[in-house]
Amino acid sequence: MRRVSALVLLAFLGACSTSDTLSLAPTGKPGAMASVSVKNPRFSDSDPHQWESGAPWTYAVHGTDVSKYQTSIDWQQAKGSGISFAFIKATEGGDRVDDYFGEHWRETKAAGVPRGAYHFYYFCRPAAEQARWFIQNVPNERSSLPPILDMEWNPQSPSCKLRPPAATVRSEMKIFLEMVENHYGKKPIIYTSIDFFDDNDLSTFRGYPYWLRSVAGHPTSRYGSHPFTFWQYTGTGVVPGIRGDADINVFNGTESHWKKWLAANTR
Repeated sequence: MRRVSALVLLAFLGACSTSDTLSLAPTGKPGAMASVSVKNPRFSDSDPHQWESGAPWTYAVHGTDVSKYQTSIDWQQAKGSGISFAFIKATEGGDRVDDYFGEHWRETKAAGVPRGAYHFYYFCRPAAEQARWFIQNVPNERSSLPPILDMEWNPQSPSCKLRPPAATVRSEMKIFLEMVENHYGKKPIIYTSIDFFDDNDLSTFRGYPYWLRSVAGHPTSRYGSHPFTFWQYTGTGVVPGIRGDADINVFNGTESHWKKWLAANTR
């Protein structure tokens, strides 16, 4: 396990010199929000995976992602348990804002939890329209984390079952990402799942940091050598301060890397 962890860290350090991940700041003084209250936390899980290698708790910095389904959250308690960052659902498609976005956005800042907003992509609207909707509803704050584009199939959608060709998906992603980057001045993060990654040949879609979902194995066993900055390792976690099942993520690096990453991306 130690060897696997070391290899993952080396891969992260190598990736940081490329455009596939957000570059670390060579200098800079991280603010108070960069503090990690609990290093290497080990959260409970209502449906735990039996990790054979690359276990999540070998990573120093953990966080969560939330939407209206978590309702109100005690962010001070969550932070005290080891939640060091949060990704908050803001928008979906071109006409939907998450019911709890405003509350989560305010309360994370009040608790000193670094947070970024994500957009859930809808395949029946043009990318440019969705980017404008996100920009209209998400504040442009220098202190927030980079914006996130959530790309995954949604077979439960009552209004859009469309699955465009891979080339179209990548083209539309590029439009959204470039518009959002131009507005916020930060390179967006791409969230995706294993099936969507494979179906749309995202191994060829480089130049952006990735947040990868893999709840039954380390990302290196599911996505190969594709670099990642964040890893979502469970959707059934137990986090004090959050009701019900919680998504939990790790940052791919040490606490020192995290502080440098924040200094580079929240200015």
